Amino acid sequence: MIEKAQVLEALRGVQDPELGKSLVELGMVHDVEIEDARVRLTLALTTLACPLKERITNDARQAILALDGVRDVNISLREMTQEEKERVWPKQKPKSEKQGREPGVAEHLNDIKRVLAVMSGKGGVGKSSVAALLAVALRRQGQRVGVLDADITGPSIPRMFGLHETPPMGPVGILPAETRSGIRVMSINLLLPSEDEAVIWRGPLVGGAIRQFWGDVVWGDLDTLVVDLPPGTSDASLTVMQSIPLNGVVLVTTPQDLAGMVVRKAARMTWQMKVSIVGLVENMAYAVCPRCGERIEVFGPSQAFHTALQLGVPMLGQLPLDPELARCCDVGEIEDYAVDVFEPIAEKIAERASARPSTPIF
Repeated sequence: MIEKAQVLEALRGVQDPELGKSLVELGMVHDVEIEDARVRLTLALTTLACPLKERITNDARQAILALDGVRDVNISLREMTQEEKERVWPKQKPKSEKQGREPGVAEHLNDIKRVLAVMSGKGGVGKSSVAALLAVALRRQGQRVGVLDADITGPSIPRMFGLHETPPMGPVGILPAETRSGIRVMSINLLLPSEDEAVIWRGPLVGGAIRQFWGDVVWGDLDTLVVDLPPGTSDASLTVMQSIPLNGVVLVTTPQDLAGMVVRKAARMTWQMKVSIVGLVENMAYAVCPRCGERIEVFGPSQAFHTALQLGVPMLGQLPLDPELARCCDVGEIEDYAVDVFEPIAEKIAERASARPSTPIF
């Protein structure tokens, strides 16, 4: 004879995809009745317009049918009462008078274990490619990964992952887009009418958008959130370092000393904001001749080791100038790129990232 406790236990393994918590934990399961081998119950959804209600209902049905002795499951749907909604999303107070900022509407629902920012200080060094490769490598290790594209005026992350659709709006906040392998992504380009639309914003609007991407997006449970910072050391980078608890910054450079000079500026900004530097990655370090396999230093001898020595940070590794990577990024297939050369770098980043995140100023 099946019992109510068994049904509830089965439903503890079913999550609301938007909120990342079990249906039982969220108080969605009501009126469970068992007659012979038939189970009837009601699910209280955050809204009956929920775009994922069929998925939630089907997951719940399959979980109950997996119990021995259950032949049929009937699930009714209703919308949560206002009181039930307030239990799920209690009103949040400012974290402190010093911070003076209300948390985002989804911030208390997210459980993000580690946040890594990828920064260069200089444009054109492949920083976004490195951020995307890091996300792909961590995902292949089995981690739950997200990418926050903080490059508001020059976003490229969605194109690399082949994402073009506007992400859905959940009852609490914006739901991130999801790639084929399950990487969650949020970028301003996903919210524009056209990916070629220019974002002509002053600093305060850029900063506000980044804070919303952190606090108003339902990231759910993540092992690592990768933040792709724009070039430079101004508003966007400042907002990230002041508003988001970072476990470290990965610096990206190219062989030229000119790129190293600008990266050194980014490093000094990072230290001034009391954020730890994980290490330095040199991109476009060399090219491999397709005919003879000779390693060619297209941009001259590497200056990255000298830059890392000057800064006193670890040299994490070198990446080649690879036309196949460029092609994968252009056609939205970066998840199909062979990341063998990047995997040792990703492992070093995971090992060296600080266990203690920085403290946001506000």
